[in-house]
Amino acid sequence: MMKNVEHIGIAVNELEKAEELFSTLFNIMPYKRENIASQGVITSFFRINQTKIELLEATGPDSVIAKFIEKKGEGFHHLAFEVDDIQLEMERLKKEGFTLLSEAPVIGADNKLVCFLHPKSTNGMLIELCQEIKS
Repeated sequence: MMKNVEHIGIAVNELEKAEELFSTLFNIMPYKRENIASQGVITSFFRINQTKIELLEATGPDSVIAKFIEKKGEGFHHLAFEVDDIQLEMERLKKEGFTLLSEAPVIGADNKLVCFLHPKSTNGMLIELCQEIKS
């Protein structure tokens, strides 16, 4: 079962410039920057009370973020929801007819297991499921 909005993802061309802009906008600094080589992105996270904003910069032209920006420009990329058991939620959503972008969760940013739902099955919105990795 989905619990909370975990974060909002925003695709950006230049992470440093975007960090400056959002630092000024929010009047805080990002709390974490992380290179996720397996996904071809560098992420930067801001926390505003219970809301997290993730900025995503492509590390190469083949990255999904680079392709997204090329097609749609910078801006809103995805909405992520926290789940207790990502495997169960993936199975449930698949049975309900949603299209998963991977058959198994992968390690994502901010110590999470993640899986994305294809926008064609979610009214055009990329949805991410996130589960905290237990140490």
